[in-house]
Amino acid sequence: MPALSLKGVTIDFPFTPYDCQKDYMTKVIQCLQDKVNGVLESPTGTGKTLCLLCATLAWRQYFKDGISARKIADKLGGEEMFPKTPLASWGTAATDGDNTTYYTDVPKIIYASRTHSQLAQVINELKNTSYKPKMCVLGSREQLCIHQDVMRQESNHVKVHMCRAKVSTRSCHYYNNVEEKSTDRDVLNSILDVEDLVKFGTKQRVCPYYLSRSLKQQADIIFMPYNYLLDPKSRRAHNIELNGAVVIFDEAHNVEKTCEESTSFDLTPYDVASAITAVDKLLVETARDATQGDTVTEDFNVESLNSGLKMNINAVANIKQILLDLEAAIDSYEVPSDKGVTKPGIFIYELLQRANLTYDTKTAVQEALEQMMGYLAGQPGIFLNTSGLQKLAEIIQLVFCGEPPQSERQQQMQVNTAQFKVHIHQDTSQHKKKQSTDLWVASSSKKQGNVLSYWCFSPGFSMQELVRQGVRSIILTSGTLSPLSSFTSEMRIKFPVSLENSHVIERDQIFVSVIDRGPDGAHLSSAFDRRFVPENMASLGNTVANLSRVVPHGLLVFFPSFFVMETTLEFWRGNGHADRIENVKPMFVETKGKGTFTEVIDGYYNKVNDPATRGGSFFAVCRGKASEGLDFADTFGRGVIITGLPFPPKMDRRVILKMQFLDEMARKREPGMRYLSGQEWYKQQAYRAVNQAIGRVIRHKEDYGAIFLCDQRFKNADARAHLPSWVRPYVRLYDGFGNMVRDVSQFFRVAQKMRPVPVKTAAAACCANVCSPDTQSSSSSSSSFSYTSSLSSTAQKATVLDAHLPSLKRKRLNENSGANGMAKICIDYDYQVRESQKRPATLLDALDRGDRHHGDDDAEGVQKASRLSTLSLQYDKRMEDELRGGKRKIKLVQDPRMSVTEDVSEEGKASRAKQFLADMKKSLSKVTFDRIVRALQTYKTDDNLDNLLAETAVLSEDANTHCLLRGFYQFVRPHHKKRFDERCEELTGQGCGYRPEHSLSKDEKRAVLSQSAADGHPAVGLTSSSSSSSSGGQLDTQQLNKGGQHLSQQGLRQPQAGSAPKKEPHVAFLADVKRALGAEQSTQLFQAIHGYKKTDSYESLVSTVVSLFTERDENVHLLVRFGMFIRPHHKKQYKEMLDALMGQTTPTDGVPDLSDEQQRQSDDQHVSLSPPLKTQSKISGFFSKSQRK
Repeated sequence: MPALSLKGVTIDFPFTPYDCQKDYMTKVIQCLQDKVNGVLESPTGTGKTLCLLCATLAWRQYFKDGISARKIADKLGGEEMFPKTPLASWGTAATDGDNTTYYTDVPKIIYASRTHSQLAQVINELKNTSYKPKMCVLGSREQLCIHQDVMRQESNHVKVHMCRAKVSTRSCHYYNNVEEKSTDRDVLNSILDVEDLVKFGTKQRVCPYYLSRSLKQQADIIFMPYNYLLDPKSRRAHNIELNGAVVIFDEAHNVEKTCEESTSFDLTPYDVASAITAVDKLLVETARDATQGDTVTEDFNVESLNSGLKMNINAVANIKQILLDLEAAIDSYEVPSDKGVTKPGIFIYELLQRANLTYDTKTAVQEALEQMMGYLAGQPGIFLNTSGLQKLAEIIQLVFCGEPPQSERQQQMQVNTAQFKVHIHQDTSQHKKKQSTDLWVASSSKKQGNVLSYWCFSPGFSMQELVRQGVRSIILTSGTLSPLSSFTSEMRIKFPVSLENSHVIERDQIFVSVIDRGPDGAHLSSAFDRRFVPENMASLGNTVANLSRVVPHGLLVFFPSFFVMETTLEFWRGNGHADRIENVKPMFVETKGKGTFTEVIDGYYNKVNDPATRGGSFFAVCRGKASEGLDFADTFGRGVIITGLPFPPKMDRRVILKMQFLDEMARKREPGMRYLSGQEWYKQQAYRAVNQAIGRVIRHKEDYGAIFLCDQRFKNADARAHLPSWVRPYVRLYDGFGNMVRDVSQFFRVAQKMRPVPVKTAAAACCANVCSPDTQSSSSSSSSFSYTSSLSSTAQKATVLDAHLPSLKRKRLNENSGANGMAKICIDYDYQVRESQKRPATLLDALDRGDRHHGDDDAEGVQKASRLSTLSLQYDKRMEDELRGGKRKIKLVQDPRMSVTEDVSEEGKASRAKQFLADMKKSLSKVTFDRIVRALQTYKTDDNLDNLLAETAVLSEDANTHCLLRGFYQFVRPHHKKRFDERCEELTGQGCGYRPEHSLSKDEKRAVLSQSAADGHPAVGLTSSSSSSSSGGQLDTQQLNKGGQHLSQQGLRQPQAGSAPKKEPHVAFLADVKRALGAEQSTQLFQAIHGYKKTDSYESLVSTVVSLFTERDENVHLLVRFGMFIRPHHKKQYKEMLDALMGQTTPTDGVPDLSDEQQRQSDDQHVSLSPPLKTQSKISGFFSKSQRK
């Protein structure tokens, strides 16, 4: 490996570093040598993690060499062992006045990141270096415990107390092996992440949790999530020693939030009530056993209950009294429903004192709570919620920190609470709480009351605590920290070293555009008063639809919040924008659940990897999972659209109080301190979230992509000044949408030629390969494609979001099958094929069979229903055959014949019925679901609609279940459909889409179809559904095309002489334009053509044309036909632009020039001039449109 020397330290780097990497490592070493703090920003993709590891480990070795030099000098009595090599060159420890003489004094490196999944990536980078330090990674019992009895518990704090009980009694055989295995060379000399540690523990039957704690004592570098450092409770629990240590916070853009949240709490009425319930249970057992004894004294000990609890009955009663007094103190305040009551931070001591919680009593109460929780957690039988007791114990630890003497206690309390506010407000979230795991069982502990909130408003509180612990240096680093001055001012400690690093990419690898208006000219804005205006949402939908045509492969779209995203997508679905995007790039939508998110992101990766598609689009939110920890390298993220500025919710009480706190601090003007104003902080929260989302697009030196800022506020210089330093030089402002489309098309055309994408293997072959029994299953869907090794590795990183950690992932479908990742998806599809081969005869038979098997399909049904909740996975469902390697085949015939498609149609209906039942089961309680299923089975036998209506009427009581009631329309027999539709409209205000033909039985439909075929007329409403839904049926081209032969089996034909009147091509085209665009936009187009004729300005013409013809999908074919107006010397340029927009090669011979005398086809057959349709679904879509005309 290449070695380089920076500030006297020799660093082994895996390759020759870039200049920006040298600058970064120089700053890191400066922090370590000078014992100062640093804040270092380096864009994602610049190798920040690798530089951090190599620089810190090289400096540590340099420091160690200094100790060796000192020891040698002492042995030689001051003489130089190597006269030509002065003592100073051995390391700073020899000369910096540290007086470090023991190797144990070499500083430990504590490397903290936000999540374990990010730490796993860091540890993977460490494996690629030449450094092999002793290391360990810390985790919770939830991640590391492998004892089945403990892991079976649902509550985390119950796991903690059960584990402690087993360890104290030496009844955990895994823990008993820790001392022996902690000296194992395989562990000491290996670099193990959490997953490796769990595997080693399982294989060697040793506890990974306590093994990691043992390894920590002798480790050179310790990895941990940074809440372990910032949360004083976690820091004490893991016994983390900070004196003299080097602390590194990677992905530090979240440190501010973590600092504040780790030292804040919300005590709800539910917490207090559940704690009282737990103490009551203990008191009842105590009193019962006391009455059974021969003699009862005041010192009756509960230890006789075989519990190990060493408390007398009065001590238990005292804890209950504290809880009751605390509840009364909190509820004594009359609070307005909209605001609440806010007090200074020191008020928390006054409030807790009313419940007899003080510095004098804290130790006794804390010990009593720990004993009670340990006792209750160890009790067999029904689980008892002890979260309230746990919350109270944590509050005491947080509020009563330190052990000040009586004389200094008041001063300590002032210091502890200076950065805090106490806020008492009404509890509005009782409906979200549950004591039982059963969603529909009411909790006996629910109670209306007030919430006590104790909120920290300065991350400096936690940072200053780290400094007081004696750390050597604190390094904060991330890709998005700018502006650094405001970031460091929030931390309340000095950062003498800072860096805003440049990127490793060239100008031709990034395109940044501010889009202030959509293609229709409407202003784009996510401001509160504009975000839900229909005109704004429609214009944003048009913008995203058009950009999805231009951006190749994967497109990321970020919204300010989940609520804005869901509302906007709902509008797009209702107004056709979603269909336009879906047809080009299938839509995948970020979910809030961890398990469903993994399913959706895997679906997105698979779609982008599929060579049969034009990629996919992923819709996410700023500050969400997708914007933080995922690596959308190369084709997974060619474009990022920012749909607005994600300001924090301004009416949220915590946001209001934070802004007020900052304004108060700014007015105090403390010497040497600078506070942001509340408004500055508010703005920077939004821009920092935007910058984090922007960072998804360029992930390494050879990557390229485009950034679209779709909000008119980005036109302001102040807004652009908040963008990352590596983005600002490339921002472009455009007068028109068409000019931007032209330039971004040119950008991707050049980038794809200069940096071609590796060829992808066909999806069918890939699936077959992965699903074979000899193939190892992979956790990354993209690893099954034949990318280069570097691309595979980045794809691997992109999909590891908590997937490798047993405690952070949800249970997978068929988890015992040994398959996961892409292999799992293939198994699912194969399973669906086998199921569909056993199709039932009718919908009611499908219901009957579904009920018999619903127990086996429970997990899969729920997971599948959740997975299919987004438009993207509905698209996957439609494309199942293609993913399995086959494509739908539609046979075209000229002579009308009746298609026998009932079997296929019934198969599709049965599949929909099964999916409907799965959705219904997820939405309803078990009792209601079973009752409705029984009603359906009864209806199947007695044909009594009244009984079915009576049982399903419960679905009309809640607007959220109205769609389920209407969904039962598919199970209703034909002679009842009209009546059921009327009843639905009466109950829900919306019918089921009844049409007269729905009341026809199968035999009646056959008779109508036969008669229609004999008469030569189409049977409207009866043929279209069966034809289009059948994958193997026949389509009657004479009917569907109104007798036109241009889509018959013989393909496109030249019209016979004299068969139809001819039109001049440009006359026919202009007539189509007037019909499609309307008078105003047509005039705009004609003026552009006239200007082009005079000036020969190709760019002015194209910018107008693209803007007009890409606004609606149905007008895109006009853009192709417009080629007849392009002059010969611009033809090639125009064709390249079309290819970029269409994502396919556009035939030039299909577009006649103005010099042609005749058009090939008549005006009503102009569809043949549009680009060749790629999928059979688009052909069937055209057929259905033709029928409706």
